[in-house]
Amino acid sequence: MLVDSHCHLDFPDFAEELDAVVQRAADAGVERLVTISTRVHNFDRVLAIADRFDPVFCSVGTHPHNADEELDVTAERLVALSEHRKVVAIGEAGLDYFYDNAPREAQAQGLRTHIAAARMTGLLPLVIHARDADADMAAILREESERGTFPAVLHCFSSGKGLAETGIALGHYVSFSGILTFKKSDELRAIASDLPADRILVETDAPYLAPTPHRGKRNEPAFVAHTAAVLAETRGVSLEAIAEQTSENFFRLFSKVPRP
Repeated sequence: MLVDSHCHLDFPDFAEELDAVVQRAADAGVERLVTISTRVHNFDRVLAIADRFDPVFCSVGTHPHNADEELDVTAERLVALSEHRKVVAIGEAGLDYFYDNAPREAQAQGLRTHIAAARMTGLLPLVIHARDADADMAAILREESERGTFPAVLHCFSSGKGLAETGIALGHYVSFSGILTFKKSDELRAIASDLPADRILVETDAPYLAPTPHRGKRNEPAFVAHTAAVLAETRGVSLEAIAEQTSENFFRLFSKVPRP
C-alpha cells in the first residue's frame, strides 16, 4: 500500500470529480490520504471531505500565506477542532520567504501557535511548510523543542541538507513530493538517499507539483506512486520496500489514523 500524506482535496481543482480522484487513488494502491487545511476559517469544507470518504483524513491549521488573516486563531481553538475523529494533524503552518504573502512576523507567530497546539495534543503531528527560510525555520524548531518536544513533518521538502538534518535530530520526519522526480532535483535526491529509512514519507501536495511523467498537469493522489518509485530508485531499494517503509512511517507519525 501507499499513503498520500499531504494533498488539498478541498481546492477547486477537484470540485468536479472528487469521487473519481479518490477512486483513482484507491486503484493505484493509495489507501490513506490526508487532505490538509490552509485556513481555519474554511476548515468545515476540509472536514466535510474527510467525513465523506473513509480513506481520507485531514488536518486543521493556517498556511503561512494566510498567517496574517488568522492570528486570532489560538492554540486552544486548534486543539478543540482537532478532537474530531478525522482530524489527524495540525497545520500546515510554517515560513515561506519565497512568496512572502504574509509578513514574516505573522508567519513566525502562526508557526509558534501551531507548534503549541501540536505539543498540547501530545499526539498529533505538526505539518510544516518551509520555503527559502531554512535558517529561521531551524532556529524556531530548535528553540521550540527546548520548551517541549512535539511530532512534526517537514512537508514537500525542497530545502537544504542542514534543515533536513535539524529536523531529523529533533525527532521529526521529512516528506518528499513530485519535486523529487524533476530532472534538476539531483541535490534533493542526494538528501533523500541519505536520510534514515524510518523518517521518510511521500506525498503529492496535489493539485500542485505533479511528478514526472505528469509534470505540468494537475496533480492528484494517485500520482504519489511515481514519487515513491523515484525515492526507491534513489535509495537503491524496491518500490515494494519503499511503499512499506513510508507507510509504516506514516502510521507511526500520524498515529491517529487507523490502518486499513
